[in-house]
Amino acid sequence: MEDQQKNLFLVIALTLAIIIGFQVFVEPYFQKPKPPQPQPAQSSQTTTPATPSTATPATPGSAPTPGAAAAPSAKTRAEVLAGSPRIAIDTPRLHGSIALVGARLDDLTLATYHETIDPKSPEIVLLSPSGTEAPYFIETGWTATGKSVPVPGAETRWTAADTGALTPEHPVVLTWSNGQGLTFSRKIAVDANYVFTVSQTVANAGTEPATLTPYGLVSRAGKPPVSPSYLLHEGPIGVFDGTLKDGIKYAELKPDYADHKPDVPQKFTSTGGWLGFTDKYWLTVLIPDQSEKLAASFRWTGDPQTERYQADFLGDPQTVPPGGSISTTDRAFAGAKEVKLLDHYEQNLGFPKFDRAIDFGWFYWITKPIFLTLDFFYSKIGNFGISIMLLTLLIKVIFFPLANRSYRAMSKMKLLQPEIQKLREKFGDDKAKLNQEVMALYKRVGANPMAGCLPIFIQIPVFFSLYKVLYVTIEMRHAPFYGWIHDLSVPDPTTWLNLFGLLPYNPAPYAPALLMLGAWPLIMGCTMFLQQKLNPAPADPVQAKMMMALPLVFTFMLGQFPAGLVIYWSWNNTLSILQQWVIMHRAGAA
Repeated sequence: MEDQQKNLFLVIALTLAIIIGFQVFVEPYFQKPKPPQPQPAQSSQTTTPATPSTATPATPGSAPTPGAAAAPSAKTRAEVLAGSPRIAIDTPRLHGSIALVGARLDDLTLATYHETIDPKSPEIVLLSPSGTEAPYFIETGWTATGKSVPVPGAETRWTAADTGALTPEHPVVLTWSNGQGLTFSRKIAVDANYVFTVSQTVANAGTEPATLTPYGLVSRAGKPPVSPSYLLHEGPIGVFDGTLKDGIKYAELKPDYADHKPDVPQKFTSTGGWLGFTDKYWLTVLIPDQSEKLAASFRWTGDPQTERYQADFLGDPQTVPPGGSISTTDRAFAGAKEVKLLDHYEQNLGFPKFDRAIDFGWFYWITKPIFLTLDFFYSKIGNFGISIMLLTLLIKVIFFPLANRSYRAMSKMKLLQPEIQKLREKFGDDKAKLNQEVMALYKRVGANPMAGCLPIFIQIPVFFSLYKVLYVTIEMRHAPFYGWIHDLSVPDPTTWLNLFGLLPYNPAPYAPALLMLGAWPLIMGCTMFLQQKLNPAPADPVQAKMMMALPLVFTFMLGQFPAGLVIYWSWNNTLSILQQWVIMHRAGAA
């Protein structure tokens, strides 16, 4: 029993050391810019560089040309948007425009999300056109099969049936003729949220059949804004034949210039599914016709100076006979990863596993129910901080019988402290005999020395799942509590270094993050210390000192965790103290 107890404390200490060491030494490394990769050796073959002005994406199903020319100096979004004819997008959740040249969806901002908690701050920019610093766009169309047939491309000037804005009530219809009898039409509709429906039709007024293959792609250039956290996947994502693919990193798509290895795209075949790119809170994906077979891929299409990534698919070839027509309908999602909205699209539009675009992690079966419970409380109360407290209370009720047994066992342990002290005085430095007698005493009265650790272990899966919820769900972004907490998803903004704002200076640029302890982490540390004082001290003095140090360790460790998580832990400790004090008082141990 004693050996098991020592091993337990050793595991706790090592775990805390790893977590703190990762936060202090490892995560800052990932935030540093990495040195540029060397260029590949020049090939003896002459290659045609890609057109830099349009950030031309690679044709789906083909490999990009290595060593493509770097893009010229980027313009501002306003300059690029003003320089091309466009149809406006105006919905309750989206603002932007569709480029008539190329008919790309390449200008999109999120009307209900802002860069800061100030509602007057700029809207979140999701998609940007070619020529800007970080182009990010959605493109659909046709590729020609067999003999050369002119098809619309990035430079094609489409004609709009009218100039009215794209709204949920008013779709946009674009047309283009290739001059050889083929007329391409594209109807773009949008719902009240974030889903676009693109219906494409090709009519053949010529005398020869034409075989065309539908395609779609999401292209993003520049360095993607990936969070430096190992708890979250950001990058290529998709579902193919019902299987989620969310472990592909951007770096895995790039050729290794140091070893002169060619680019190897990640390829998949599927019937239906979806694919694109996910960020922490935002998602841009294509959802092809769920009954159609497709060949999908994630690829790097840039050069040593330019980051450029692409998610694309090719459908089955279709032949349009003279006097006939062919059509295809695809959808695209470009917006915020709201849990209920993704569930709605999965259930009503048949997007498979669409809620998995949110990285709920391995504990999905715990994490998502925790969020749904929080969201239910929020719908009744209107404050996620209070919802976290109600969730904590609910968890305490669920684990009440188990916690009661634990606290009763600890009460017995505390009542035995005088007897244990007598044994220490009797056996002195003979630790083997002392441990033997202490274990015999525990066995005689039915006390469990491990009982004090049980409440902590109960919290671990809930703690981790709540951390995931606070970290990955957009509903927690900019969610206020009371007082100085204006965003539950970020650390407590106060710090003891300026007396919680009483002194008129900001110590953040001068002090390491580990020392920036706010009011709520200190409250949490105090509640944990009080809870430790109610517990019986371990027989081993070294273990006793380690346990007393845990509140201090946790205070520093949780200092940079989301404020909502620290509030949960503080409130949970407070409820545990009350429960434990009542039980110990009844047992005469308090």
